[in-house]
Amino acid sequence: MKLLDLMRQYYSVSIIGMCKNAGKTTVLNRIITEMAEEGICFAITSIGRDGEGSDVVTGTHKPGIYVPAGTLVATAFDMLKYCDVTKEILDATGISTPVGEVIIFRALSDGSVQIAGPSLVAQLEVVRERFREFGAEKVMIDGALSRKSLCTVNLSDATVLCSGASYNKDMDIVAEDTGYISVLLTLPVIGGGGLDEIISQYDARACIAVYDDMSHKQCEPKKLDVVIKNAGGKIRYIYFGGAVSDVIIKPLVMSGASFDGITFLASDSSKYLLSRHLFDKIRAKGGRFAVMSGVNPVAVTINPFSAYGFHFDKDAFLEKVRKEVTVLPVFNAEDMK
Repeated sequence: MKLLDLMRQYYSVSIIGMCKNAGKTTVLNRIITEMAEEGICFAITSIGRDGEGSDVVTGTHKPGIYVPAGTLVATAFDMLKYCDVTKEILDATGISTPVGEVIIFRALSDGSVQIAGPSLVAQLEVVRERFREFGAEKVMIDGALSRKSLCTVNLSDATVLCSGASYNKDMDIVAEDTGYISVLLTLPVIGGGGLDEIISQYDARACIAVYDDMSHKQCEPKKLDVVIKNAGGKIRYIYFGGAVSDVIIKPLVMSGASFDGITFLASDSSKYLLSRHLFDKIRAKGGRFAVMSGVNPVAVTINPFSAYGFHFDKDAFLEKVRKEVTVLPVFNAEDMK
């Protein structure tokens, strides 16, 4: 199966990595090759920087990004000198980055490019729509797990999650955490029914209890156990405007409160920073987790080679991740070259 087959119906696709050197660029290059073979006019940009020969943080080798003539690219001005293609400048977007204004160009020849695009949702939306105006049939966004809020369906129609040996030396930990992230990325989306209107009445980081009759009030996160116990089972949602972390959830678990019928709700999956242990504890006690804005993951890829001098047995790694990731297809990125 081609990776492209999983995303044909989507206009914009993001690729996010659980760590540096997780194989994102390998996956991007595979998709680029598949689109080029079918004559698809596509565009690429990045939330961070990609396409450089070595990682600017770790100094480790990275694969470059090679595009065919006709590709649309959005990258910062200072990156243009590293793009080894003939360029037709189409737009100076006015969007600023630490390495210059974001420029959109069309590659008039095959070659390597470096991309460093916008870092805000509103800016990426502008670039995505400019790509559409210039004829792009598909947009690829190189992302990062820490910025997965930028990959919600409001911006990216589909997402590929990349995991790899660089995440941890313990294969079991990598597989288990990849499974947990896939669960977070596939949490149910709850919206409408007056929830958006309720949340809009409060500060962006407020914690809000919403009752069965849709009455609501702001809560102190550290006092949620008292709020839940006093509600007598009548709370429908607890919305967190900020991060949902162990610091907030652990006291709830230890309080002995019942979570039957309660859905813990965040704006998107990037807000869930709690450990798998506590996540499972809440669900075991009857609680549920959901998001207001979801990500649409279509595949998980793995990279058995670490940038730090070790690697996993690729077949064993693939088997372990497939055992943990039960809701998405899993592929070995190294087999996609």
